[in-house]
Amino acid sequence: MPDVNSIDAEIARLRDLSIGELRARWHTMFKRRAPASLPRHLLFRTLAYRLQANQFGDLGRDVIDLLDRSASPDAAGRRAVARQRQNTDVRPGTILGREWKGRMQRVTVLAHGFAWNGKTYPSLSKVAVAITGTNWNGPKFFGLRGKQTKGPAA
Repeated sequence: MPDVNSIDAEIARLRDLSIGELRARWHTMFKRRAPASLPRHLLFRTLAYRLQANQFGDLGRDVIDLLDRSASPDAAGRRAVARQRQNTDVRPGTILGREWKGRMQRVTVLAHGFAWNGKTYPSLSKVAVAITGTNWNGPKFFGLRGKQTKGPAA
């Protein structure tokens, strides 16, 4: 029987690793470099998943087949973009997250403002400036507003 406690301890150790250490662990586990664009939280999650899959078994063939049939990558991408456009109005209590310079930044939406790092800000843009030190469009910084694409010329 697999030792759940040892896997839990190993995942806990992963949480404390820097992005460079996670990349080194990735190289050891997968025998290749981690994609350069992969942020820290996805490196961690992929490594944690692989540890569990190695210990307890990966997805079964039936689950893989179901996922493969669920939608084409293009259709899934279109649905994700459409969902993002629908969900740009955020309600109080929502927590927005963005990784910045290897650290996850979380902002709580309040009825009148946004809370970050123990302080309340009047707008998401003010939070983005506080995080980065430069001017940013707050909704765009937190992924609530994507790049605008130009439609066909009339």
